[in-house]
Amino acid sequence: MGRKKHFIIPFFIPHSGCPHQCVFCNQKKITGTSSPPSPAEMEETITQYLRTWKGQAVKEIAFYGGTFTAMDADIQEKLLLTAYRFIQNGLVDELRVSTRPDAVDDKKLDLLKRYGVTTVELGVQSMDNAVLKKSGRGHASEDTRTAVRLLRGNGFKIGVQIMPGLPGDTDETILYTAYKVADMVPDFIRIYPALVIKDTPLERLYLKGLYKPWQLKDMIIICSKIMTVFEKYRIPVVRVGLYVTEDLKQNIVAGPMHPSFRQLAERIQTDVRG
Repeated sequence: MGRKKHFIIPFFIPHSGCPHQCVFCNQKKITGTSSPPSPAEMEETITQYLRTWKGQAVKEIAFYGGTFTAMDADIQEKLLLTAYRFIQNGLVDELRVSTRPDAVDDKKLDLLKRYGVTTVELGVQSMDNAVLKKSGRGHASEDTRTAVRLLRGNGFKIGVQIMPGLPGDTDETILYTAYKVADMVPDFIRIYPALVIKDTPLERLYLKGLYKPWQLKDMIIICSKIMTVFEKYRIPVVRVGLYVTEDLKQNIVAGPMHPSFRQLAERIQTDVRG
């Protein structure tokens, strides 16, 4: 199942709209951004990116971080309208947002459709309810199933982000999550192994000895297994591991981080296949 190459114009909306404090999250530390962009900043950034487009890939504006559909509707509309103008003018092809499974309903999706959003990425993280609870997610696995049904029924492409290595995770719960996600047949997957980031509840648990990050080798092995699950279901895995900037590197306290994480996991897959 091939995917067209995408030319991504990214915008980060750190923690905007999020109703919960998940144990792993500090979007300001992860993204290096503290507030959503203004319309003027967006227009300037989009224009600069478009100057570097090579004429092949699908041009897509993407809102990452935060919970887009839980923000005030007027803030959503400001951001979407600015992006949509570029779509109307034929300068950009697609638009995507990221959100939580429990922040999806028909009314919210109507707004996204009105402004040309084509893809919605869900921060699922786990399908094990005990892991979700220990991680402070504030939603259950059934919310994910409901969100996927709604998104599919409204014609959106669906991306799913999972985070192996959260509090309470084991090989079994991680594989369980992979199979349950695969059964929903999203259009693509991102795998972000859990890291301990500065100034997060997870860091506090770690410093108290109440959370033990996964060893790099163990995480690479389990990720190779879940990547194989998604391959069997023909679901593309478009990212494995956070993109580590210098800012992020300085804010990682502990955890299975490696700049070539995906390649290491793929090497194990190759060895297993023989």
